[in-house]
Amino acid sequence: MTTLAQQMHQTLADRLAPTALEVLDESAAHAGHAGANGTGFGTHFRVRISSPLFTGKPRVAQHRLVYDALQEFIDQGVHALAIEVL
Repeated sequence: MTTLAQQMHQTLADRLAPTALEVLDESAAHAGHAGANGTGFGTHFRVRISSPLFTGKPRVAQHRLVYDALQEFIDQGVHALAIEVL
C-alpha cells in the first residue's frame, strides 16, 4: 500500500519536475490539535522542494505551484502543509 506521503511525492515529481524533493508526514506531532484525525498520520505534511519551474518566481508563486499540484490531497483532508523551497 502506498502512503499518502508517497502519493504526494509522486504527484509533485510528476507535475513540478523537482531537482530535490522530500515529503514528510508530521501528523503524529500534531495529535490532539485542530485538524488532526486521531490516527497520527495523513493530516500534517512538510514539503522540501526545488524545481526549475520556480526560477524567477517570487516565493508566493512558488508555493502556489505546490498548493495547486497538491489540491486533490487538500480537498481530501490534508489540514496543514509547510513548504520549504530549497
